[in-house]
Amino acid sequence: MSTQTNKNYTEQDFETLEWHEHIRRRPGMYLGKLGDGSEPDDGLYVLIKEAMDNAVDEFHEGFGKVIELTLDEQTKEICVRDNGRGIPLGKVIDSVSKMNTGSKFNNDGSVAYGMSVGLNGVGMKAVNATSTQFYVQSFREGKTVWARFEKGILKDSGTGKQGGEKDGTLFKYIADDSLYSNYNYNIEYIDNMLKNYVYLNTGLTIKFNGKSYLSKNGLLDLVNDNLANEPLYKPIHLIGEHIEVVITHSNETGENIYSFVNGQNTFHGGTHLSAFREGVAKTVKDFFKKDFEPTDVREGIVAAISIRIGNPDFANQTKTLLNSKVTDKPEKGGMPIKTFIINFLESELDNFLHKNPLIAETILKKVQANEKERKELATFKKARTKSKKGMINNEKLRDCKVHYTDKNPLGEMTTIFITEGNSASGTITKTRDVDTQAVFSLRGKPKNTYGSSKKIIYDKKNKELNLLQAALDIEEDIDNLRYNRVVIATDADVDGMHIRMLLLTFFMQFYPELIRRGHLYILQTPLFRVRKRKKDNSMETYYCYTDTEKAEALSKLGKNAEITRFKGLGEISSDEFQNFIGEDMRLDKIRLDKDDAIHHILEFYMGINTPDRQKFIMESLREDVILDDIISTSEDE
Repeated sequence: MSTQTNKNYTEQDFETLEWHEHIRRRPGMYLGKLGDGSEPDDGLYVLIKEAMDNAVDEFHEGFGKVIELTLDEQTKEICVRDNGRGIPLGKVIDSVSKMNTGSKFNNDGSVAYGMSVGLNGVGMKAVNATSTQFYVQSFREGKTVWARFEKGILKDSGTGKQGGEKDGTLFKYIADDSLYSNYNYNIEYIDNMLKNYVYLNTGLTIKFNGKSYLSKNGLLDLVNDNLANEPLYKPIHLIGEHIEVVITHSNETGENIYSFVNGQNTFHGGTHLSAFREGVAKTVKDFFKKDFEPTDVREGIVAAISIRIGNPDFANQTKTLLNSKVTDKPEKGGMPIKTFIINFLESELDNFLHKNPLIAETILKKVQANEKERKELATFKKARTKSKKGMINNEKLRDCKVHYTDKNPLGEMTTIFITEGNSASGTITKTRDVDTQAVFSLRGKPKNTYGSSKKIIYDKKNKELNLLQAALDIEEDIDNLRYNRVVIATDADVDGMHIRMLLLTFFMQFYPELIRRGHLYILQTPLFRVRKRKKDNSMETYYCYTDTEKAEALSKLGKNAEITRFKGLGEISSDEFQNFIGEDMRLDKIRLDKDDAIHHILEFYMGINTPDRQKFIMESLREDVILDDIISTSEDE
């Protein structure tokens, strides 16, 4: 049945936006998630990176060995000053205010930046448009040109003599708090970003608020600085033309591989990471002349790969997933990225193993140990096919139409909610987006997997975790992950917190790479609904996630406000729940930092009860949680 509207469709319905208006209306297209600075992939850090990328490109072309970055934590002004060549004076204004304007488009060999990340001519325009104050100044050829903007609109500009200033470019901006509401910068995230810059550009010095960053050994420093425990052997460091890799193994579970393209941290991977994983496995298999399973070769690997290619093609504007199939355009002599990386490893890694037999022997023993453990699991996997069918048949999984592995722009939006019980899963199922949001329903509490081998997943008493890994399709290879965001959605009560801890233990114990790649989240849902009927009989409602927010809501509504405490997701109506899993969904990303030795974390939280853990819980929990119950609950089962 079709419906018709009386609205006329005419030329008057069309409008042409100015460049800055389009960016401000659709900032997510250019900067990904805006955020408030609480997550490392928030747009605030993309802004810093856009300014830094230009300076690093200058260094990579041989101009300017020092970059200065400052943050005024009171005014929130960011300042980036490089000692490169400086923007050509006649293009200072155009370079930050005209879309698709830049020096990186030519492919005739005379391009100013041969292997840059920022090839779309948008970056600094997005910074300009989303800043309340934006200033650019170029020092070059004894002269200087400057311009000042507000929200992308030119307010003032001028020229002058260079004076005693070195050649280079200066950017200053203050991010617009109407777009990045209530934002603050996390110094740790900026610190990690700057470390990656110097790891990937040996000889570059970055100064940030008085602290200097410098790396003498490139990716080798990155791997060594991020090892939580001693590796099984000294990291292998290989450098070739436009490629650098570091490889070692540890006794940690899973794979931990850092990947970069043209200096960009591609933490979602892509074609280069897939080729590297395949190339390492193939080279090791060929060296030992044994038909090892690739997963046995890579289990416990800690590695990093950086390549530089021409005309990189990324899956998204934030450039975290590489799509490129070749190192450059065919007419420029490009070859398949897979061939380029595998050929390098078959030559350089093979040579290294021949020259270092003790390291080769250590790798062999590690692979054989992985192989033995995998084969021991084989007898426990026979029921997997039946389990997977059962999972679908009994509706444990309400799947979505699009998946992360699909070649579909919506793939990055895919989410699976892991819920407890039928009421919670039913609530989410009724309100979800069926195209991109799936729901997996747990029955009861899964087993505590701490200290166990992977056999525990296939135990008949632990069916829930077996079904969960089947739903995610990560048992054989994490690259098969069907959903970009894996969200633990449990109640905010004692049982819900316990289930959350058990699931976190499962992922940390057996699939830490899922966390390292940034796929695991906790869903935050409101603890309180505070509302009051107004004189016009409408209802003014506030959903509060903390006691502080509840107090603020009560101060706004005054006396006789109605307070509802949500103890479970099932208590929230479907209509209300739409607000909590839509565009404004609050997610806490689970992260593993360099100092996080997984076995130490799990031992503290999920091992034998200790006075230290009791003290930690009592100091950390909200007032309305029953302390005795939660202190003892991690020891159950």
